[in-house]
Amino acid sequence: MGDPSRVKVVGPLVPFVSGFRAELEVQGYRRGPVSDQLRLMAHVSRWLDGRRLVVVDLTPAVIDEFLVARRAEGYMLWRSAKGLAPLLAYLRRLGVLPAPEPAAISPASDLVERYQAYLVKERGLAPGTVTGYLHVAGLFLATRPEVSDLGLVALAPGEVIEFVVDECRQRSRGSAKYIVCGLRALLRFCYLEGLTTRALAGAVPAVANWRLASLPKALSADDVAALLASCDRRTTFGRRDFAVLTLLARLGLRAGEVAGLCLEDVEWRQGELVVRGKGSREERLPLPADAGEAIAGWLSRGRPRCAAQEVFTRVRAPHQRLTPGGVTAIVRAACARAGVVEVNAHRLRHTAATEMLRAGAGLGEIGQVLRHRSVLSTAIYAKVDRVSLRALAKPWPADRAVT
Repeated sequence: MGDPSRVKVVGPLVPFVSGFRAELEVQGYRRGPVSDQLRLMAHVSRWLDGRRLVVVDLTPAVIDEFLVARRAEGYMLWRSAKGLAPLLAYLRRLGVLPAPEPAAISPASDLVERYQAYLVKERGLAPGTVTGYLHVAGLFLATRPEVSDLGLVALAPGEVIEFVVDECRQRSRGSAKYIVCGLRALLRFCYLEGLTTRALAGAVPAVANWRLASLPKALSADDVAALLASCDRRTTFGRRDFAVLTLLARLGLRAGEVAGLCLEDVEWRQGELVVRGKGSREERLPLPADAGEAIAGWLSRGRPRCAAQEVFTRVRAPHQRLTPGGVTAIVRAACARAGVVEVNAHRLRHTAATEMLRAGAGLGEIGQVLRHRSVLSTAIYAKVDRVSLRALAKPWPADRAVT
């Protein structure tokens, strides 16, 4: 393991060595990675000094030139712009280097920027919903011609239908509904902005869907136990993953709700969690003893010291909040370790509901835990309540016995 204090830097970057090292340590980098970054800094500084350049000369073109020279000298590590990102970000925060020049604004990017402001300010949508709508907008606008108005003035219903059919052909029903919903929102915005001459949201075809037609899929109790047992709680990664999986399986939280859980949301004395769910709603749930112990184990013997306010963070530096995608990645990694068929985080939400039903909880109680707004959202779990369904089944007529 390298010693950062033994890395010698000469040249124009010398005044920034101590500050850069301190920032890396605050972000959670260990001694070895800090030494690696300082060695890269030393190489940049020597290279600049040899060409009689100063820090402000680190333009994108000069950075590319340095990387080419580094690769030519036979270096096997830190040979791309990604490796230089921490150093360049630090220098830009100090104002020593200017922020990179923004790319030329295209008609599509300008439209997306205005659309995002509309979704946030006018409609007040949650960040996750905005991200999804912007993704759909990007897919649709990528099919439009490179002209100033993107051909939206002459956009016809047939083109809208053709996009939906082509985009949804290989998608699941849920994914197709996601495309349709996002496209309708975009077309409403375009009409309000005068970008289309007709209200084309109605031209978006609906996705065939029968409410309560599907059967909720849940993992067995043995599979859940295998997922939890796959986490090595002697390690930092294991303590974090065990706590995440416990919250998913015991309380049926969504991936975004686990990722957004803040330190102040765990009310230890009351034994409750404050959950920020869909629509920016805040609701309270009881904190089961095993879930509380799992969180406490991560906080006391795993979570790195960092500025993040969220309970769950990255283990490796930089120590930032865990994203919803990171929560899903934890579930999939646990499936691989446990030899369980790969599922996403939402499958554990179905599992929690199913287990509550098997334990005797009513649909109303399950809806409260899952925080459903409509009873119809919870009613789907009536299909797996085989005990109650058995009482409703009519006996087979004796005179119609199968021969």
